[in-house]
Amino acid sequence: MYKNKITQALLLGAGLAVAATSTLSIAAEVPAGTELAKVQELVRGNGTEVATLDPHKSQGVPESHVIRDLLEGLVNQDGDGNTIPGVAESWETTDNKTFTFHLRKDAKWSNGDPVTANDFVYSFQRAVDPLTASPYAWYMEYTKMANAKDIVAGKKDKSELGVKALDDYTLEVTLDTAVPYFVMMMGHTTVKPVHKATVEKFGDQWTKPENFVGNGAFVPNQWVVNERLELVRNENYWDNEHTVLNKVTFLPIENQVAEMNRFLSGELDFTYEVPNEHFRRLQKEYPEDVNIKGNLCTYYYQFNAQKAPFDDVRVRKAMSYAMDRDIVTKAILGQGQKPAYFLTPEITAGFDPVTPEYGQLSQKERIAEAKRLLEEAGYTKSNPLEFNLLYNTSENHKKLAVAIASMWKKELGINAKLENQEWKSYLDSKDTGNFDVARAGWCGDYNEASSFLTLMVSQNTTAGQHYKSADYDKIIDKALSSTSEEERTKLYIEAEKLLAKDMPIAPVYQYVTTRLVSPQLGGYPEGNAEDKIYSKDLYIKAK
Repeated sequence: MYKNKITQALLLGAGLAVAATSTLSIAAEVPAGTELAKVQELVRGNGTEVATLDPHKSQGVPESHVIRDLLEGLVNQDGDGNTIPGVAESWETTDNKTFTFHLRKDAKWSNGDPVTANDFVYSFQRAVDPLTASPYAWYMEYTKMANAKDIVAGKKDKSELGVKALDDYTLEVTLDTAVPYFVMMMGHTTVKPVHKATVEKFGDQWTKPENFVGNGAFVPNQWVVNERLELVRNENYWDNEHTVLNKVTFLPIENQVAEMNRFLSGELDFTYEVPNEHFRRLQKEYPEDVNIKGNLCTYYYQFNAQKAPFDDVRVRKAMSYAMDRDIVTKAILGQGQKPAYFLTPEITAGFDPVTPEYGQLSQKERIAEAKRLLEEAGYTKSNPLEFNLLYNTSENHKKLAVAIASMWKKELGINAKLENQEWKSYLDSKDTGNFDVARAGWCGDYNEASSFLTLMVSQNTTAGQHYKSADYDKIIDKALSSTSEEERTKLYIEAEKLLAKDMPIAPVYQYVTTRLVSPQLGGYPEGNAEDKIYSKDLYIKAK
């Protein structure tokens, strides 16, 4: 299988990198002798209703799953998570500060227009434009594209962004500082292109199926809100001849038991997740359907550190320490998840975590320290801490919230009132700071520690973080400007130590992806730690 050599080179540091010259891109690879089903239609669970199909307005995992099929960026990933060509068939850099991408000349939009370098210039500028109000504008800053930070802050015009079309099929991106993993970052949802004429004609309505123009392997056909989002093949996609599926349907099923039942009845080819309480039974009765793989994600509870009493580090630490992560991972989840005492997952490439001091204590010792801290902060069983615990609609999130709230009540006398909101409202509540404590999860946007640690910087505008630490910001700034992989690693560990000291979040567990996957589904990416699934790589085998 093709491995893009330049990406590997870029990860090694800021030394010279050679060009990637192959034009190969992974598509559906059907093994010889495989009999395909006559009907090539995929149905998958997607957790919840998507908030948007606009890549510059999106911030959730369900949205990214769909957008990945509709829009193609400069690069994609293969089934093992390696960066491979997308619209860019090759690229080069000599200093990790200026990157030149060579676009394939056969890439087209679904209306037949050619995909050009100017499309990416427009799209990148749109992502940083304050008028777009992209929740992921911060991500553009962390690519270190020249002037991105000042543009997002309203100090410079979007036209000054470090991106230009040298010609229709050559894109040059200039960075403020060397970023050895920059090409990896180009696989993210926020740097997908959009069709300028369509966006300008329809405004916010451009994502409606009847208006949508994309450059991915599929286009939206029908969107029934809270019921189904149906995609069909984009006949103008440059590699359409290697796409096997004719239709992909995303179902927004928030109830995991309902999703499981629909899978078992043959309605779904794979689920978004599985209900925790049925996991062991499913493993026993349907071993060929249960699929478990490591995932580049961390589940955590976030505190609104700008709001009393969670502006008191003693309160935050007490609540974090009192959570029995072993019970969560072994008894409640029990699918291979690991307790988390730091934000960055252990499987992150090049990351060598150091378990903080509280993570090395026994649970009995942690609870004793939690009681001491909470009392010191002025809360006792006679004067209990009371607050709302926010989670988005999901039986699994609810079960976990009930269990952790029970731990807090039993050990510390804390009264946590559970508050459930649907996805869009939940995101808004977190973004605006209208919450006390909230469940959250973060999945790496690329496989490098900064993808997690930049989440916690003060100016971050996504995921509802409300941690403001000048010291933390300095560490991350220094890490991102370093050309030494060794120094960056040390600074990442320092950043994690500071998070453990300030506790703006309470890490709970490191994810695994557990799904029900039909044995008839071919091409499922078992080795992709970021869980990036491209429907163009999938196919349905005959029974």
